[in-house]
Amino acid sequence: MKLLYAILSIVALMICIPANAQVKYQQPDSLQTLSAKQLIEIVKQFHPVAKQADIFIEKAKADVTIARGMFDPVLSNESAEKTFDGTNYYYYNRPELSIPTWFGVELTAGLEYLAGNRTDPEETKGRTSYVGISVPLAKNLLMDKRRAALQTAKIYREASAIEKRNILNTLLLEAMKTYWTWVQQYMYYKTVSDAVVVNEKRVELVKTAYRLGDRPAIDTAEAFVQLQSFELQKSQAWLEFQNTTLDLSAFLWTSNTQPYNLSTNIVPGVDLQTLNIASTTLPELNNLLVIALKNHPDLMMYNYKLNVLGVEKKLKFQELLPTVNFRYNQLGKGYEILKTATTGPLFKNNFQYGLSLDIPLRLSQGRGEYRKAKLKITETQLQQGQKLQQIENKVKSYFNEMLAMRSQVALQEKTYKNYQILQRGEETRFQAGESSLFLINARENKALEALQKLQELKAKYFKAENNLLWAAGILI
Repeated sequence: MKLLYAILSIVALMICIPANAQVKYQQPDSLQTLSAKQLIEIVKQFHPVAKQADIFIEKAKADVTIARGMFDPVLSNESAEKTFDGTNYYYYNRPELSIPTWFGVELTAGLEYLAGNRTDPEETKGRTSYVGISVPLAKNLLMDKRRAALQTAKIYREASAIEKRNILNTLLLEAMKTYWTWVQQYMYYKTVSDAVVVNEKRVELVKTAYRLGDRPAIDTAEAFVQLQSFELQKSQAWLEFQNTTLDLSAFLWTSNTQPYNLSTNIVPGVDLQTLNIASTTLPELNNLLVIALKNHPDLMMYNYKLNVLGVEKKLKFQELLPTVNFRYNQLGKGYEILKTATTGPLFKNNFQYGLSLDIPLRLSQGRGEYRKAKLKITETQLQQGQKLQQIENKVKSYFNEMLAMRSQVALQEKTYKNYQILQRGEETRFQAGESSLFLINARENKALEALQKLQELKAKYFKAENNLLWAAGILI
């Protein structure tokens, strides 16, 4: 009977040591999960960097409003009076409305009142009124600083949305790297925790077999050493899981922009243990390259930069042109300018005009500024070509990394299964009295190491996938 009990104890010991050296993990009902998709949505909506990107867009819109302000109508008034030693020299009041237009033409309208004993003879006493127009005939006709500023602001407004994509693309890459490290550390903690449970049962069975005289005392020490080793690994795994939880918490924020500390009751929404990498679909490399070279935020930002430089080039070209400005005012007696303006043709009566001409003889500044603007465009085009090549190489590199990770995962799965076979074989030899608990522990350690390596490779596979999408500019 004593021998039968010992045999049953050994058989129970073998049952408690499954091939993967784990018990089935039962997740408590109190645990909640966090998936990769949920993390992406939280980061996009609530992370301060994402909100700063929205502010960046709003600032660009404000810049457009500021640039439009240079085309706002301006109402001005000039008034002055001089009296000296009892003599009324002059008194005048001149309100004027000036309306700049997109085409470089400026419209003006104003009223004048002039009185006094010492007024300029060129000035008209009494009440007068006028409407006028000022037109640049060469320089500033097709482009000027006001139009250049507004066009540039509009380009930056469009570019701000692309810059937001670029910011989010990089932010989500860092978040997803941290997420998969968090998943890996949690899976490692689960694996070691399961091994601790198995070895606790093993210690009790070995102690029972020793008390019955069927196992030597050295086996109890062997079992205890194995258990203590896994308990130490479990403690370290828990520490690393807590630290990676803190790292992941840095990407989690509430709707009122308050940091959110991720609880240890929240676990990954994916199980690397059961995840089948071979069943996942690989992205099409050619499609990724087409998308990346057409819509990558970095490349699109170069397009906007070239558009801005194109506006600057047009503006600098104006420096090569002579300044020829024409100004004409239709004058009216009193404040009834409309009646006076309809009494006769222009340049016949009641008018004032002027023509100014300014020509730099060498155009040194203009030629230098224009040449510099063209060189900036060439420089940016070269940078864009270099960035395009870098993006293409990164996409290909990360795609190759995904292929390598996929192959390594498949190979590691086979390695893990072979370690399971070795462990089961060692258990069979132990039952036949041809092995020892030391060798079973060694096989168990190798199987657990293989499982840990497999989980690490799976996490690297998904990191490589995120890197690939980031390189293509479509992680968002």
